[in-house]
Amino acid sequence: MPERAHDARIVDDDVADAASALAATFETASRGVIYEHRPSSRPAARLVTELKPVLAEARKGAGSSFERDAAVVLRRLEEGVREMRAQDRTDPRAFLALLGRMITQAPADDGPPPPATPSRLILP
Repeated sequence: MPERAHDARIVDDDVADAASALAATFETASRGVIYEHRPSSRPAARLVTELKPVLAEARKGAGSSFERDAAVVLRRLEEGVREMRAQDRTDPRAFLALLGRMITQAPADDGPPPPATPSRLILP
């Protein structure tokens, strides 16, 4: 994913803030109330704006428990970022750097695997 100029200002705390706001929104929706929680920083708000279409796409075809499940995942993301920040207070982008390394090392999905060679086993 190419880095845009405004992405350079996003730090781990913004990721945690965005995940927290999105989780709170999904938690509220799972109780039948439509209310959009807002993050406290502008970079986190931009991140929320960019994540919304991704989450909307993930919601397609998902069951009625999507809001509850998404909230749990986002809370775990928030906790993970905050734990990493507690361990390494020197690098404000340590989690983002780790995430970047993981994404660049992930194998590309080139579609279905090639067909297997036919077996030479002869069955009676």
